[in-house]
Amino acid sequence: MHLRIAAAALAAATLTTAAAHAATDYVTVPLEVTVNAPADVAWKKISGFCDIGGWMHTTCEITSGKDHEVGAVRKIASRVDEVLVASTSWSYSYAQPKSPIDYHGTVEIRPVDKGHSKLLYTLVYDAAALPHPENKDQDVANRTKQFTTVINVMKGIAEAK
Repeated sequence: MHLRIAAAALAAATLTTAAAHAATDYVTVPLEVTVNAPADVAWKKISGFCDIGGWMHTTCEITSGKDHEVGAVRKIASRVDEVLVASTSWSYSYAQPKSPIDYHGTVEIRPVDKGHSKLLYTLVYDAAALPHPENKDQDVANRTKQFTTVINVMKGIAEAK
């Protein structure tokens, strides 16, 4: 009888632990800015997978694969690896495969009219896996501020003559 109770308690604890680890809280940080340049012209200036080094004033190198090709790996600031996981004519998405927060980003440009486009930078990650998930709102605010600066740098580059 005691063995059955112990087994039932162990099973319940295992299910509870698995459920706790399965909890997620995906956050999306969508940023967008109007670019005073046609999409095709702007995209040529900002589409490089390692262009992020210039936008963030740090280093970036392709460590595996080729720029613009799915599967390419970039290393940012000599410490962050990101893999190009999707690519279209005017967008790409990347992931940080070793990230505990399942971090992903997408850079995209969309035509608006003959002389304007929309630049979009979208981040997606699991806030439940942050070191301090209770600080989720502050984390979102920090990433929003950081990547608003990035998207504005991108806008300046895309609009440069």
